[in-house]
Amino acid sequence: MRLLSAVLTGLFLWMSALPAGAQVQRTERIAAELVAMSQWAAPGSTTVVAVRQDIEPGWHTYWRNPGDSGGPTELTWRLPAGVEAGGIVWPLPERQRLQSLMNYGYSDQVYLPVPIEIPADATPGSVLSLSVDALFMVCSDEMCVPDELTLRLDLRVDDGEAPLDRAHGAAIARILETAPRPGGLTARVTRQGETVLLSVTGEALTGDLSDVYFFPFEGGVVDHPADQPGERGAEGLSLTLTAGRAILTGGLTGPMAGVLSTSQGAWEITAEVGEPLAGTTGQGALAEAAAPTGVGVFLQAALFALIGGLILNLMPCVFPILAMKAAALSASAHEPGEARRDGLAFLAGVLTTFLILAVALIALRAAGQAVGWGFQLQSPGVIAGLALLMLAVGLNLSGVFNVGMAAQGLAEGGAGGRLSRLPGGVGAFFTGVLAVVVAAPCTAPFMAFALGAALIMPAPMAVAVFLMLGLGLALPYVAVSLSPGLLKRFPRPGPWMDRLKGVLAFPMYGAALWLVWVFARQAGGEPLALLMAGALMLALGLFLWGWRQTARAEGRGGVVSTVAAALSMVAAMGLAGGGASLARAPEAGASGGGVLSSSPWSPEAVQAAQADGQVVFVNFTADWCVTCKVNERAALASDRVRSAVETTGAVYMVADWTLRDDAIARELERHGRSGVPLYLIYSLGSDTPRILPQLLTPGLVAEALNDAA
Repeated sequence: MRLLSAVLTGLFLWMSALPAGAQVQRTERIAAELVAMSQWAAPGSTTVVAVRQDIEPGWHTYWRNPGDSGGPTELTWRLPAGVEAGGIVWPLPERQRLQSLMNYGYSDQVYLPVPIEIPADATPGSVLSLSVDALFMVCSDEMCVPDELTLRLDLRVDDGEAPLDRAHGAAIARILETAPRPGGLTARVTRQGETVLLSVTGEALTGDLSDVYFFPFEGGVVDHPADQPGERGAEGLSLTLTAGRAILTGGLTGPMAGVLSTSQGAWEITAEVGEPLAGTTGQGALAEAAAPTGVGVFLQAALFALIGGLILNLMPCVFPILAMKAAALSASAHEPGEARRDGLAFLAGVLTTFLILAVALIALRAAGQAVGWGFQLQSPGVIAGLALLMLAVGLNLSGVFNVGMAAQGLAEGGAGGRLSRLPGGVGAFFTGVLAVVVAAPCTAPFMAFALGAALIMPAPMAVAVFLMLGLGLALPYVAVSLSPGLLKRFPRPGPWMDRLKGVLAFPMYGAALWLVWVFARQAGGEPLALLMAGALMLALGLFLWGWRQTARAEGRGGVVSTVAAALSMVAAMGLAGGGASLARAPEAGASGGGVLSSSPWSPEAVQAAQADGQVVFVNFTADWCVTCKVNERAALASDRVRSAVETTGAVYMVADWTLRDDAIARELERHGRSGVPLYLIYSLGSDTPRILPQLLTPGLVAEALNDAA
């Protein structure tokens, strides 16, 4: 018994000496915990702990100067005798524009590091219990809530230099490395009427800088939402800041301190009042942002968009529509005037739809939404509507009902007299609209750079890039429609067109089934049942509408079938809309999880895996992304890739963008992408990932994994 008691006592003492896991505290808006950078702290040293915030989508917290509203995170410590806490090491904040206001803060996830002084007489093997009352001002676009949480951490004391904590050490260390700090810069501030001129010199400012912005430490000294135009000089730079209320009412009476952020880094500065520094002007205006707005980059993006649009014609999601257009082109091939009209109308439909998508996407991003290419497919309602649309197109091609066919045409030529479509250029225009709608799930090579660059360009340039993508998509059909020599090679209309029409219905049914599967992944079982019921009612309604068309062609009234068809289609819309309204979020990491053994992606998960010395392979995907699914089945599911993952010990992570996820959208944007797929491989000892092509092969992925290891 004595031996057992001694063993149990020793085990208890050993376990008590281990660092206790941080206790996560939560509200509806934020989860927070106190975490350590190192696995232990040495006596007489300075260690670092951090308040880690996980902020719910649509909410944010604030920097030391919150800007025009809000309040900074406040920490009140309760520490053992001799232990002292320093101030927060504030990471560089985001600029959060809300209508006419500008706030500075953080969203998604942030670490706020704090240095902790450990007394020299701390006993190795002991545990220091740290506690802090954290007051977070957590705000959305509509309201602010002060959330106060008490966070605790048991920090082990031991001799020697401690390694980084596996879960959080690398992330905290990166914050400390990149956080603004004094950089040997000299700064002056000069009032010039209702503006102040901030001039700064130093070796760090003599390179090619862009995205220069000044974050003041104090509120009211500058107008936060105002632009900050600047100018380069031989020795530094200058910014023209709009004076805030404090200066306009009380004058510029003392130094102005803050953070100067640039594309090359961020530094704390203190600008003394005085004349502007020499060498800070005269070499042209500073770029307003680190965005590719130059003419050369714009032309490159436009060219890549055109090429990407051409390649998009070869992607599987566009095949059904192009087959329909080819058949329609055959019908008018020997009437050059009609062919030209249809070709130009198809182009107009494509360009109009791309214009609408571009304007919507740019407007959403300007409003602070994290969206990208295919953003509309992240809505279960849109997916449900598209599924019903594809079903309707398929039933039309199968002859269940006809669009745009006059009763006399039905009577004389029969339902199969020509490929069912709206008459003339109207039908061609809406086929162009449909082509863009079904192309959204696909991305082609060259599109990634083009759209990624477009979304950080000025709006007119961005719209032009999107229109070039549409031009590339429509160009093959337009080129054929405008070439009499090519048109003559098409076969003349005949019975073969009726058979082709029936065959083309099945790709549309397949597209409808695929969209139903995506909806099921997005929404769940009960909404799926409602959508299926809606599809049944739509099929019944269109069948009754076809019955009504036949009755009218034969001279009968068809009133009953008309009313029944209308009621059925209204019921279909109501059932599908009800299903979409009940949608629930999919399980994290579900998309792509069946290809390889996977775990959900997060920046912290990547950091933790790298800290453990593992290669990391990240798949940014979505269930509605056809290119993603082709890559997963053709490349990632291969034995060669599976073997490479096992051999290298790589961690495979899935970032599922099937529904909106602002963290994923920001990560895509950080790598210059506007949509999925995106494939990243982090090699050992490197924070900069290798980006794989959008179209994968087993050999390419296996080789990249082996190189990373």
